[in-house]
Amino acid sequence: MSAQKQIIKGIIPPMIAPLLDTDILDTQGLENLVEHLIAGGVNGIFVLGTTGEAQHLSIKIKAELIQKTATYIRGRVPLLVGITDTSVYESIRIAEMAVKNKAAAVVAAPPYFFALGQPELIEYYQLLADKSPLPLYLYNMPSHTKTMIEVDTVEKLAKHKNIIGLKDSSANGIYFCKLLTLFKDRPDFGLFVGPEEMMASMVLMGAHGGVAGGANVYPKIFVDLYEAAAAKDVDKTIALQNKMLQVSQHLYGIGRFGSSYIKGIKTALSLKGICSDFLAQPFNLFKEPEKEKVKKAVELLDKLLA
Repeated sequence: MSAQKQIIKGIIPPMIAPLLDTDILDTQGLENLVEHLIAGGVNGIFVLGTTGEAQHLSIKIKAELIQKTATYIRGRVPLLVGITDTSVYESIRIAEMAVKNKAAAVVAAPPYFFALGQPELIEYYQLLADKSPLPLYLYNMPSHTKTMIEVDTVEKLAKHKNIIGLKDSSANGIYFCKLLTLFKDRPDFGLFVGPEEMMASMVLMGAHGGVAGGANVYPKIFVDLYEAAAAKDVDKTIALQNKMLQVSQHLYGIGRFGSSYIKGIKTALSLKGICSDFLAQPFNLFKEPEKEKVKKAVELLDKLLA
């Protein structure tokens, strides 16, 4: 069973989860953030992904986040919901929450902790797609899941009527180019790139768009870059790419944490008055020295991207 397929293209920010505490949602911040993203021209919003700290959130917070985000979006852009879990039935449970809130699709990375073989991965995704009430995007994130969704596996899974695309966060350009070639005659199978530094070049080659974390803070530069690349305007794409790269250069490498990227985004949004910078346990907030570095980065980026 599946809802009607919707071909989505463009910039789909993996939205951060605005929190007041590990188990308390920042609802005003969430509304502010949704308005900020839509005003920036994004083509959809993706909740409960890696940038959204999904694996650290309780089922209560996940349910509230899905419901509130859908309410604040008011049907203006598609809502995508991450359903990654180590239990296939917990993933299905979240998918059922998503369909009740009129989400367009769900997104699932391989179950993490144990590395899976490709035959296991195929059976897993086929079961998940059979039972999902919404169309399903595969999410390739080998650095966090220990499992690569290999090209041959994607080819097999793409035959399932309820599997409609893939988001790749491997940062493996050869892998993604192979997928672009493989699906060049399947414009209905969406191919999205996670690492924002790669997005423009992949869109020039036929990718559907990018799931760019930096678009939480500066959505317009990512939207403008996507549109230039989709229009095959190479000169404009190069100019905008050079501006966009300033976001990752100045915002993501502050502090020596695996979570520095998320901390940088949340701190920047807090400095802009959009939402709280609280991170769910086991992450913690930047201390004052790091916050001061983010403040300087934001001041610089605001001028560069104006």
